[in-house]
Amino acid sequence: MAIETGAKLSGKVSGITKFGAFVDLEGGETGLVHISEVSSDYVNDIHDILAVGDTVNVKVLTVGDDGKISLSIRRYDEQPRQKRKPRDNQRSGKHQNGQKKQDFDALMNNFLKDSDARLSSLKRNLDGKRGGRGGRRS
Repeated sequence: MAIETGAKLSGKVSGITKFGAFVDLEGGETGLVHISEVSSDYVNDIHDILAVGDTVNVKVLTVGDDGKISLSIRRYDEQPRQKRKPRDNQRSGKHQNGQKKQDFDALMNNFLKDSDARLSSLKRNLDGKRGGRGGRRS
């Protein structure tokens, strides 16, 4: 039986390392459950959760070209994600504070006015610190 991505299988833990657990699957295949895929909570030591000989339900994440099988225990019961519906304020074209969205040209004009005001203020301050338009000091 060929193992495919997304399949849900049962297996027996055959070995444990510091980075995960090896699980023997049906058909003599062996896959790895990485320590991050053991539980949805933080796992400091995998021995706290799994032991050799435990029977576990796993979901196949990937099957590599080289035959490596990546498994997950925590994603076994996970429901497929549904598309999110847009919120009401996104559909109406209004911001959360109730203001109508501004078009790009209005936003650009506001930015340019603000930018010019800041640049002229900066230039005035720098000219004053340099000694103005007078000649060089020696």
